[in-house]
Parts: sequence; structure tokens; C-alpha cells
Amino acid sequence: MSGIKNLNPHVSVDCVIFGYENQQLKLLLIRRTLHQTIQDAPDRFLALPGDLVLEDEDLNEAAKRVLKELTGLDNVFLEQFAAFGAPERVKKEKDRQWLRSVRENPEARVITVAYYSLIDAAACILQPGSFSAQAVWVPIREVPELAFDHNEIFENALDELKRKIQLRPIGFELLPDKFTLSELQSLYEAILGRDLDKRNFRRKMLRSGFVTPLEEKQQGVANKPAQFYQFNRQKYEELGGAYVNLRLEGDDDYFLN
Repeated sequence: MSGIKNLNPHVSVDCVIFGYENQQLKLLLIRRTLHQTIQDAPDRFLALPGDLVLEDEDLNEAAKRVLKELTGLDNVFLEQFAAFGAPERVKKEKDRQWLRSVRENPEARVITVAYYSLIDAAACILQPGSFSAQAVWVPIREVPELAFDHNEIFENALDELKRKIQLRPIGFELLPDKFTLSELQSLYEAILGRDLDKRNFRRKMLRSGFVTPLEEKQQGVANKPAQFYQFNRQKYEELGGAYVNLRLEGDDDYFLN
């Protein structure tokens, strides 16, 4: 917990940070420090980066502060997506023990406001601090049992990310300036967690107008060189960042297996 004492005991923020690396989607987790009176395996104390908010800060400020304190990450765009306030958010005894060791009001009911982001995991330098003993990237298919209701928060964030990628051309920042359609499809497949029909994906991405073909092709590859494309940022900016139905009107087969 932050060393600052003016914490609100009833409101917290949790950050769901997705990282894309080597065509794989990962989740950023912290390993909480263990009090000497708690006897448990360290792997069972994995959690989302989160903590109580200060009395004099707004939620957005709190999310940025907490993320930096626990992971070292700074200047990350965070988007608020949900709040979680079930009366029994803290059910597991191991979590209750941990709270008693670090909180002044361990029995207080806490409502958390959740944020999420999608970043380039390979470009991050993690520097855990506060009660975070370690910050680690875990493939989303290997996420174990987390603290509190953090599995529920993570799953809700993943659903939101899957929904958002069909409404906005997010994720292009994670690709090189010049990319192939196969690389773009791999990004979408990593986020959606399933294979996409190659022909449909390419056809509809090109029809969206968000990718522009270049005259350049791959070099030094064993197979037929693939054409390079660029993200058409100008078109997206012309839309003012508005939501766009990338499935296109009337097309229900966008994500064919």
C-alpha cells in the first residue's frame, strides 16, 4: 500500500493492462508481498495492479498513480470500463489475511473502478514498488486464480477489448509502421482468442479503408513475399476517433472460423 495515509478506505482502482508481444496477448500482474504471518505459496498472491484512492485525487489520477507505483509504468493511456462493488468481493481467507497485514481498515467494503489498456509489452520496463514484489506478464490463457474478484475484472476487460476492436481500429500502434495483413490478422486473433477466416478478414479490412497498400513487399523470405500496408491515420482522424463498425453494415460473418 502507498505510504501516504490519506487513503479512502472504500474506493479503489484496478488496472487491467494487456500487452501484445510475439503475436501473443498477455496480462500484467503483480505478485503481492507476503506478511510473515501469512503462510501460502507466492504464486497464489498474483493480482491486478490496484490500490485505494487518495482523498484528494480523482479516479483517473489514482489509476495512473497506482499503476506507476506498483509496476513502474508511466504515461499509459487508461480507459475506464466498469465498477465492481459486490458486498462479498473479498471471499477468500488468504485475501482477508493479506488485507489485515497491510490495511488500516481491512474489513471496510471497497468498491473498485476498473481501467484497461493495450500496450506493447516488449517496449515496457517493469519496476515494481510499494506492496508489489514483482510485476510479470502472463499469457491470457494461463492466467491463474487471482486475488479478490480480479479474475472477473480481467474477464470483463477482455470482453470489452474484444468488443472495442470491432468498433475502432485499435492495436495498430502495436504493429510496425509497415506491416503485412498476416501480421494484422495475428493481432486480431490474439485479442479475440480464435482463428479468423483469412479471405474474409483481408477483404473487410481493405474495405474499411483503414489500411493502405504500399508498393513495397517483404524481402529475403522463403515463401512468396507479402505486400506491406500502412495504417491510414488520416482517415481515422477525419472521423474524429468516432466508433466505426468494422464488421460493416449487414455483415455478420466478420469473424468466421
